[in-house]
Amino acid sequence: MASTTLATASAAETTADDKRRHRRVLQALTGLLLGMFVSMLASTVVSTSLPVIVHDLGGDQSAFTWVITATLLTTAISTPIWGKLADLFNRKRLIQLAIVIFVLATAAAGFSQDPGTLIAFRAVQGVGAGGLAALSQVIMADIISPRERGRYMGLFGAVMAVATVGGPLLGGVITDTVDWRWNFFIAVPFAIAALIIMQRTLHLPVRARRKVSIDYLGIVLLSTAVSLLLIWVTGAGDTYDWWSTETVLMVGGALLAAALFIVVELRSKEPLVPLTMFRNRTFTLAVIASISIGIAMFGTSVFLSQYMQLARGATPTEAGLMTIPMIAGLLLASIVVGGLVTRHGYWKPYLIVGGVLLIAGSFLLSTIHYDTNFALVSLYMFLLGSGVGMTMQNLVLIVQNTARPDEIGVASSGVTFFRSLGGTIGVSVMGAALATSATELFTDRKDAISAALMTLGEKGAAIGAQLQSGTIPQVSALPESVRVIVEDIYAQAIAHSFLIAVPLAVLSLIAIVFLPNKPLTRMTTAERAAAMEADLATVSTAEGMDALEATGTVKTADAESADEASGRR
Repeated sequence: MASTTLATASAAETTADDKRRHRRVLQALTGLLLGMFVSMLASTVVSTSLPVIVHDLGGDQSAFTWVITATLLTTAISTPIWGKLADLFNRKRLIQLAIVIFVLATAAAGFSQDPGTLIAFRAVQGVGAGGLAALSQVIMADIISPRERGRYMGLFGAVMAVATVGGPLLGGVITDTVDWRWNFFIAVPFAIAALIIMQRTLHLPVRARRKVSIDYLGIVLLSTAVSLLLIWVTGAGDTYDWWSTETVLMVGGALLAAALFIVVELRSKEPLVPLTMFRNRTFTLAVIASISIGIAMFGTSVFLSQYMQLARGATPTEAGLMTIPMIAGLLLASIVVGGLVTRHGYWKPYLIVGGVLLIAGSFLLSTIHYDTNFALVSLYMFLLGSGVGMTMQNLVLIVQNTARPDEIGVASSGVTFFRSLGGTIGVSVMGAALATSATELFTDRKDAISAALMTLGEKGAAIGAQLQSGTIPQVSALPESVRVIVEDIYAQAIAHSFLIAVPLAVLSLIAIVFLPNKPLTRMTTAERAAAMEADLATVSTAEGMDALEATGTVKTADAESADEASGRR
């Protein structure tokens, strides 16, 4: 009887502790979630408006690609830098700084008068975005264990839903009814609120101070290698030939900078990207998988917006509505799978299914035409979104699960970096392929376009001059006879660019299949660090294990079963 009473009291105390912990986590997440909302809203609110923005600023397809690529490039380059800083400095101050940089650059972009200025401000915006991407993952690991992460995925899913569904719709409405410049200002009040709330609610574990050194040479070499590669990809086949002096100089310079970067990282006391992490099989395979995830996530979403407006004649508002199936697939998959991972502790089956869906969605989108039944296009987008939702966050999760506590920042940002790098290269390559295909198709359909323009008189001459200039046309405003031809050309060109993601999606699935299927830990980063310092992680004696089980640091098989049973209830 006494033992039953003690067990009941112990269970009640455990439940009370769990509720207190849950309340503290929710309080700490408030500012972090709002910061993530600011980042996503500022990015998505202009996504459906970019064709109109680039058109109004007199930009061509290359300018459109660089407006996207500039942000992704600086995001990719800055992500490992922020991740390294997170292992060295106050993480709360760093994420607040990232929000300030991001929102100021976003607001400044609203005053752009030409594509070059817009690209420059978007590049600065990417520096802040890199900090938000890297630091949000690191801070989550500080306050939530990998096994418990799925419990809170509903909150992140709600934030993603509002930002990714509401952002494009809001941006389309603002562009169609007011002016596209206001899209860049909408995030400012949310950023101010995020900074205030984060200051009051985000309380992170205090870490021991230590001497630090920044790998400045590594930063320069990494930036040089990635920038040269992307500049070459964007201009090859258009500004200069694929095999030319420019190609030799830029590709050679990128390879040289990459080789020097590896040498510097091997010799640096505080390397930007510790190459020793690649000895960890989980990290290496997650990086390979993340590259194609980035291409699927960034590349297809960017050019789906163009497809809706250039191949189906949609307005920005309509384009926002038409891309909802992809966003719905991403949100539903991430929320449902997150909950299942927390309840059962299994993650690999969901990653494999996600990899298969990535391949299917990428391939099917490469078959679309300007008049493809929109129900089919919606299905293809939903499949792709579901694949991204199942894989994107879980790849970071399993890397954090195996990384050393003192390298959690660089490990998390490493996966995010390669995902951003994959997206950057993907957008550049897909944009270059789209521009080349569109140019060739316009040449092939020159006679048909000329015949259609001749029936329009002076208006036809003005439209012809615009099409020859290379400026992205506003397809919805074109006369029916010309619009059908232009829509068909852009549909073929965009579908051709989607095909590039397919072989990389296959590579991603192969990497996922070979990932070690290690169980998720129930300890946060701070708890794991404390356990390592006290040598608790390597206790092997019976007495030591009894002590750990008594304190709850290590749970018995019965306790684990009880936890899972209560989770199912």
